[in-house]
Amino acid sequence: MFKRFPPAVIATAFATLIAFMGIGVVDPLLPLIGKAMGATPFEVEWLFTSYIAVMAVTMLISGVMATRLGGRKVMLIGLTLVVVFAFLSGRSPNIAMLATVRAGWGLGNAFFTSTALSIIVGASSGGMASAITLYEAALGLGIASGPLIGGFLGNLSWRFPFYGTSMLMLIALIFTFFTVKETNREAPRSAQDLFRAMRHPAVLTNALIGLAYSYAFFTILAYSPLTLKGLSSIELGFTYFAWGILVGISSVFVVNWLRPIFGPVRLLQVNLLGLIAVFVAAALVHGMALLWIIVVSGFFCGIANALFTTLAMEISPFSRSISSGTYNFLRWAGAAIAPIFSGFMGPLFGMQVPFWIAAAILVIGFAALLASTRLFERSLEENGQTEGLHHT
Repeated sequence: MFKRFPPAVIATAFATLIAFMGIGVVDPLLPLIGKAMGATPFEVEWLFTSYIAVMAVTMLISGVMATRLGGRKVMLIGLTLVVVFAFLSGRSPNIAMLATVRAGWGLGNAFFTSTALSIIVGASSGGMASAITLYEAALGLGIASGPLIGGFLGNLSWRFPFYGTSMLMLIALIFTFFTVKETNREAPRSAQDLFRAMRHPAVLTNALIGLAYSYAFFTILAYSPLTLKGLSSIELGFTYFAWGILVGISSVFVVNWLRPIFGPVRLLQVNLLGLIAVFVAAALVHGMALLWIIVVSGFFCGIANALFTTLAMEISPFSRSISSGTYNFLRWAGAAIAPIFSGFMGPLFGMQVPFWIAAAILVIGFAALLASTRLFERSLEENGQTEGLHHT
């Protein structure tokens, strides 16, 4: 597989792996950080919300910057910021400072992720599908390995995983600097182009349904560690490692197997139904049963990740950077709400309540997807993306 991709694509994929590792590395540390700093679940969840909220807002300008400065420069700026703020996370003396520097980390991650997929697609010779498969593989492996590294290093000190992530991202920065060349730069864009893209019915609808899904995704990733009482950081690390492995397997292999059979829209509908059932089950059980349900959710999350990302590119008549920026802004907005709202609702009304809320939001997203089936399929046909649309 890797022989089909030039060094620049491999370097970007490696940096993507480390970037998404930085999201999941905090998972097994949440109970440790809360205990070490005397923080409540609501305060601890700011470590995710500040990070993701800054990412969402930055998506409005990062794609525009890429068309003006070049994707390579924007990506290198992002990687540098992650190196600095990941290190500062490990030096933070209190929860407020840690949440603040996590926001800076989110800024860097936004600059990177907004351009990484565009560079991978642009520099690949194997087509968009294989490029997105590589991107999703790096994403899934990063999400899987982050909690594992966080669990093992966190067993020594909650600060060590942050230092480790900073060091790995420094390696990715150096690798990227020497291998990634500037691709053909798109015509300069403005922030107005993003808002113009949001007026496209299919683009906006896909992003809003992605927002609903991202809320559920980060209920699992950011909030559920607080519901698994009595587990050590290593045990939490293995739990979310298994979850991440399923995310990676389903996003790379299962989607490519099922998409030609069902088509992207109908496969996404079936997958969201499965995810709704998972969240209802999570709201009804406790203990080890909840742990296994959380792990199983990774299968459905991987399929949704790949399909939403692919649809964001395939239904859009706009450039890659504008399509990616528009989708990522709206979906990260949903992701930013989930941790802090779940951290507030759980202790107040019961730790299982956030799972019910996520299930309800997914039901709304599923209903919107059903109503938009023809809209999506027409947009795919207009852009020449007809694989799996006409099936029996």
